[in-house]
Amino acid sequence: MGPLIGFVISSKQPCLLEKIFSHHNNAGDQDSFSCSICLDILKDPVTTSCGHNYCMCCIEGCWDQDDLKGVYSCPECRQTFVQRPVLNRNTLLAKVVEKLKHTPPAAPPACDFCTGRKHKALMSCLVCLVSYCETHLQPHYNFPALKKHMLVKASTQLQEKICSQHDKLLEVYCRTDQQCICLLCVMDEHKGHDTVSAAAERTEKQKQVGEKQQKSQQRIQEREKEMQELRRAVDSLKLSAQAAVDVSEKIFAELIRTMETRCSEVKELIRDQEKAEVSQAEGLLERLEQEVAELRRRDAELVQFSHTEDNIHFLQRFKDHTAPPVSEEMPAIILNQSHDFKMVMTSDLQKKLMLCCKKGVVKISAAVKAVHILQSAEPSTQAAASVAQYHGEYYQKYSFRDLRSLFRTGTLSNSRPYQENIPGPPYCL
Repeated sequence: MGPLIGFVISSKQPCLLEKIFSHHNNAGDQDSFSCSICLDILKDPVTTSCGHNYCMCCIEGCWDQDDLKGVYSCPECRQTFVQRPVLNRNTLLAKVVEKLKHTPPAAPPACDFCTGRKHKALMSCLVCLVSYCETHLQPHYNFPALKKHMLVKASTQLQEKICSQHDKLLEVYCRTDQQCICLLCVMDEHKGHDTVSAAAERTEKQKQVGEKQQKSQQRIQEREKEMQELRRAVDSLKLSAQAAVDVSEKIFAELIRTMETRCSEVKELIRDQEKAEVSQAEGLLERLEQEVAELRRRDAELVQFSHTEDNIHFLQRFKDHTAPPVSEEMPAIILNQSHDFKMVMTSDLQKKLMLCCKKGVVKISAAVKAVHILQSAEPSTQAAASVAQYHGEYYQKYSFRDLRSLFRTGTLSNSRPYQENIPGPPYCL
């Protein structure tokens, strides 16, 4: 089993850890949790954006050497990054590694012929359906009749390879009934069915697993890109909100007593809208992170499953690993490209706003409510709709420059009367 790629475990599936520990004990393979730089078991594991796991000190050391170049790359796949990626400790993978360190490996299969003290079995015979130690295995090397028997690495899962009806080796796959069968089954209840050798069907199913894995990795990349864009949008919204608050404070501070109340109203509107939008975005981020975690988990299982050496075990577990996910995927995230508070950055209100203070705050309220990170096909806020109803009709959104002109001269840049320059709710937020 190769190294785990982009290993992420959903917190909603605690039993997955036990499955991984169980597989580790059976396989005895710690390479899956080893760093490809130091070749030791992972310490403070981190996962790069390309999906590879390293010790934090190892990958940071590699990238320290790349500082002079200004370009950073993944030692595993050589994917390059213009900016040095920020790495965080993969907490769940760290828990897996820590538990594996304290979990003793499962006992190897014992020889079926030994009496008294059982010795470790080296090989299993698929004809005799028995596991042998080194001593009891010698007849299979010395006697001509036994030399023809098929020997495989010792396994505790021999019974799974035996037909329960004929007690014969399962070496044929029935495509009609989608199950592994023996040669006698081909001549009996599966007569006339579409059958192939287990090895041939494994090759076909392996291709399907590869295609499934490729789609899963592509989905992960798409969701990770959406997460990055959404995070940038949230940061931009916060900066824009802060800028709007700062400008508003400077303007309303000049209006002394009369404008103190209005200044508080504008600040509250901006903060409330910022809080509402950031809360919505963070909720979506959490759902996206859960979906990506689930996709990574399924991808890790597919990687692990695709390296299964046992054809019969592979075919018997194929449906479990290729079944579509039960949970419904979220629709694609469409970001509002103008998610900022530029339109509410107020300017010189000393002349006009003293006379039209109430109307001015109503206009600012509509501009604040029009700021959204996510796009929507319909007016999304009741406040924006009520403002539009108050003025009798919906108006087109206006720019920051228009807002400055509105507060300075009482008209927009297209010279419409002041009373007509009232913002309405956008139709595509």
